[in-house]
Amino acid sequence: MPAPAPAPAPVAEKPAPKPAAKQAPKPAAKAKVKPAPAAPPRVAKPAEDAAAQVQAVEIGGRSDQYFQTKTTIFNALIDTIDLSQLAQLDTESAAEEIRDIVNEIISIKNVQMSIAEQESLLQDICNDVLGYGPLEPLLARDDISDIMVNGASHVFIEVGGKIQLTNVRFRDNAQLMNICQRIVSQVGRRVDEASPICDARLPDGSRVNVIAPPLAIDGAALTIRKFKKDKLTIQDLVNFSSISPEGAKVLEIVGHCRINTLISGGTGSGKTTLLNCMTGFIELDERIITCEDAAELQLQQPHVVRLETRPPNLEGQGEVTMRDLVKNCLRMRPERIIVGEVRGPEAFDLLQAMNTGHDGSMGTLHANSPREALQRIESMITMGGYNLPSKTIREMIVGSIDVVIQAARLRDGSRRITHVTEVLGTEGDTIITQDLFIYDMEGEDENGAIVGRHKSTGIARPAFWDRARYYGKEAELAGALDAASE
Repeated sequence: MPAPAPAPAPVAEKPAPKPAAKQAPKPAAKAKVKPAPAAPPRVAKPAEDAAAQVQAVEIGGRSDQYFQTKTTIFNALIDTIDLSQLAQLDTESAAEEIRDIVNEIISIKNVQMSIAEQESLLQDICNDVLGYGPLEPLLARDDISDIMVNGASHVFIEVGGKIQLTNVRFRDNAQLMNICQRIVSQVGRRVDEASPICDARLPDGSRVNVIAPPLAIDGAALTIRKFKKDKLTIQDLVNFSSISPEGAKVLEIVGHCRINTLISGGTGSGKTTLLNCMTGFIELDERIITCEDAAELQLQQPHVVRLETRPPNLEGQGEVTMRDLVKNCLRMRPERIIVGEVRGPEAFDLLQAMNTGHDGSMGTLHANSPREALQRIESMITMGGYNLPSKTIREMIVGSIDVVIQAARLRDGSRRITHVTEVLGTEGDTIITQDLFIYDMEGEDENGAIVGRHKSTGIARPAFWDRARYYGKEAELAGALDAASE
């Protein structure tokens, strides 16, 4: 770790003078924001002690002395700056103004810092005032897939499927809550004691979940599922060994030939990434409507309508559920309906849409196997209050869903498509399925990485063969299945 920065020189008790750079006329009422008081010391809990023993990954190499210096200068900045004038500037001009004032405060207080430390300090303070504070360097890294903030002092990241503790931290829990408010307010939502749980998204589509005190005991818990800047394609999944080239060809035919598809998997298994890849095979002239809790799909087609649910307001009114969106889709002349995640009674409406001319619709849900995914669909419909016999629900599932694609996150952190499974029909009260592709795990190498291969189950003519022939893809389908069986 880099050596700690020298301690700042003693600071006089009187307030810092106003910088000379601020000569613009000020409004009658000057808006000032006083820094929140530091949280009172508390006894460390066992979980905190354990976290402290984990070696933190260095992000920028910040020392305790650096954070103390930054707090001193930040407080002086807030006491000096005219927020009403700053709000009238664009981001670049506001950042330049902040840098000028901070440089003058450093000079006035005679703080001894190296050029590199001063540049880091300027960038951090600009991030605090204009951006997402300590999260900015993490959001800028494209190799991080998840950011998990457990209170002001513990920030974890996931890189390459592995979770690591970082040395990133917030000034206090008040700053963390301010950052959370800034994120959710951009999409018209709020998080506070009255509404302590909130789903939101960043401008780039990254998914955000916040759970605030009093539900989160040790400070707000913020979780960000980051999206890569460059949208992944099915070829990228082949390069990552998530699917074989032959399996990728079958998925391309499934997407192109308007085959109703359900993507199943556990948390962090890559369901949304795979759904994004599958939508890449949709024709450019099709009208697509997406329904999501927090809009994160990145469709590239020109004719896309994106819909997003809405939580209730303070009076408990105005909620728009996923089921409301899916039902409304049917009145919007869709050719394909894409549901970000099926988790409740909207499963019934999605099956109805798939079964009434909206071929090629897609959705994801949480399940650990294709058969469990179909059972979960049945459970969701039953819990939605539909008084239908189980046999009727299963016949509806069989008549609506053609293919289930199972994604999994393995114990080494890698993500694989483990099953491509067809839904064939019913036999008595049982839904009959058949696997086209499976992932066969063979062991692990000397580094602990899972070793395995995707292989065909030997099915030469899948149930959607006629559909592939209708679109002129039967030769490509036969070639992919033959190559996978060798």
